[in-house]
Amino acid sequence: MCDTFVGLGDTTADGGVVFAKNSDRQPNEAHVVVLLPAADHPANAQVSCTYLGIPQVRHTYAVLLAKPYWIWGAEMGANEHGVVIGNEAVFTKVPYDKGAGLLGMDLLRLALERAATAEASVTVITELLERHGQGGNAGHTHPFYYHNSFLIADPTGAWVLETAGRHWAAQRVPSSRSISNAITVGAEWDHASAGLVDYAVRKHWCSGPDDFDFGRCYSDRIYTRFSAAKPRQCRTTELLAAARGALSPGRAIATLRDHGPAAGPGWTPAHGLTGADVCMHAGYGPVRTSQCTGSLVAHLSPRGATYWVTATSAPCTSVFKPVWFDAGLPDLGPTPTGRYDPATRWWRHEDLHRATLRDYPAALAAYHTERDAVQADLLAAAAAAAGGTADDRRACTAEAFTRVDIAEAEWLHRLRTAARQRAGGGPHGRAWRGFDHAAGRPSDGAAHPDAG
Repeated sequence: MCDTFVGLGDTTADGGVVFAKNSDRQPNEAHVVVLLPAADHPANAQVSCTYLGIPQVRHTYAVLLAKPYWIWGAEMGANEHGVVIGNEAVFTKVPYDKGAGLLGMDLLRLALERAATAEASVTVITELLERHGQGGNAGHTHPFYYHNSFLIADPTGAWVLETAGRHWAAQRVPSSRSISNAITVGAEWDHASAGLVDYAVRKHWCSGPDDFDFGRCYSDRIYTRFSAAKPRQCRTTELLAAARGALSPGRAIATLRDHGPAAGPGWTPAHGLTGADVCMHAGYGPVRTSQCTGSLVAHLSPRGATYWVTATSAPCTSVFKPVWFDAGLPDLGPTPTGRYDPATRWWRHEDLHRATLRDYPAALAAYHTERDAVQADLLAAAAAAAGGTADDRRACTAEAFTRVDIAEAEWLHRLRTAARQRAGGGPHGRAWRGFDHAAGRPSDGAAHPDAG
């Protein structure tokens, strides 16, 4: 489950475009951030996607990808032209192709590599969709099949593209838009696949064109309801409206950390066996299986594009770091997998994240003020570096990652030595002990080198 939103120039503080997404995956499904250069390819070359090989194009653009470690494609990303895309799982009545096919994440990366505008990205995805279809298992430890929707933006505009099998509809975003795990296009669109309405009529999902609504006709109501897409989309839409005229990377980051209107100082993800928020936390039982494993904010300003990545899970426990195409990424260390490895950045942060979950209100209170101060400093530093040289930006990114690493190590030490930390019991604690066991991660109740 995921949430993605965008605000165009009439909604932002500086007239640029602000785009943001949380990637919700299984708790041990490590998330990686990579920056890949532009490349030229020989004639008749093939590109091997997650499950399917397809013809390669002669030139691919440089891309910044935020992705599950085992997937060729990406949950979200950007390219050198300022195109940024996020995808969402949607659940439809059209049968899922469980064979080797293109995942929605593959379609996202292919569009970033091949399209220089948001509208061209719509064309790339829909042509590939109609030619190859979409299919394959997108689950980490158990089979998971779905169709996809996409929110696509560039410095001049944005599009929503929603699909069901090889059927699709695309709608231009007039001002701002939020999508979640449900089809949001209804009876109006700018472009659509041939036969979109006729197929629904043949299936008796509607009586004719006057009765057609894409979301109502094509959606699987049960799975869509259990995804909690509607309340999450309503929440991000509400926060976008509240920020209208002042939307900024900082406001977008706050939205990605949101736990809902009733979340006060005592809020904890340990309460309840159901529920889903924009900042998603996994828990006990078959419903709460998703966790925010990575987050991205894109600021497409008149001065150029700045991207903010966590490269870690749970945005409420993370700090967003700035990245630019012309400055590159610092050495992020070994690539994580689904097995615990404290040598990797993602799993080191999991030590902080999972220690926080043991007594969420008290633990987050121990460092959230410092988290916000570090984030504010990085926002200010990035704003200054954006107008400087590539060397300035490179230094800013490197300093941000280093500073956050040092801060998170201190916060983790503080939590591990705090007498008030609870044992993390109940169904929620049992669920996370199960996630730890599956990843080979030591229990937080075990002795740690810095526990004294």
